[in-house]
Amino acid sequence: MLPVRSDGSVAPQPTPPELDPRRFTLPDELAPLPGDGYAAEVTSPAPADVLARSTWRPGCPVAARELAWVRLTFWGFDDARHTGELLVAADVADDLVKVFRTLYAARFPIEAMRVTPMAALDAPPTGDGNTTESFVCRATTGESAFSQHAYGTAVDVNPFQNPYDKGAGAARVVIPELATSYTDRTAVRPGMVLPDDAVVRAFAAVGWEWGGAWRTLSDPQHFSRNGR
Repeated sequence: MLPVRSDGSVAPQPTPPELDPRRFTLPDELAPLPGDGYAAEVTSPAPADVLARSTWRPGCPVAARELAWVRLTFWGFDDARHTGELLVAADVADDLVKVFRTLYAARFPIEAMRVTPMAALDAPPTGDGNTTESFVCRATTGESAFSQHAYGTAVDVNPFQNPYDKGAGAARVVIPELATSYTDRTAVRPGMVLPDDAVVRAFAAVGWEWGGAWRTLSDPQHFSRNGR
């Protein structure tokens, strides 16, 4: 656990040497999809048991029937094929299958891809999260309005290698908090998303925008359909 400031945020922390460069691949939690190349399966609407282990609840801005469960393969930092999952808005599922097909072909490494559980919303901060994810029924960071993640129309890719970074000095916020070394975007390491790379181009090809190009803050992990 990391110490929480009076405003509820957590101060950025130095990155431990064990996490720079970060090259972990977490064990798969799903049975592998068949074959030995890229594969994806879309189930729409998402099964009840998947919703039950997600952050969806009555009052979220998207109905349960409007979410799809996507299982797909990705490359890990161990240079091996893995199977992960995303919970997304059903009307963007096919586009995201295309995006991750491109990332698979480029062998872009991902640490883990899992549905976010409800317990994660209230978990104490540890500063080291790195799950590639889409649907999370929560507010935008630092605001009260729902995030695009709460609609299933945003994806965060390798958050640790691509941390959210806003402000300066005592007011600076970096998420994940231990990922401060990765705020230096000139020191290129595996898993980082960079301007005009394969990841940015793949999302742009389906009309999604990149948070790494924002002017008031940097959020290079974040891609969304409406640019927010």
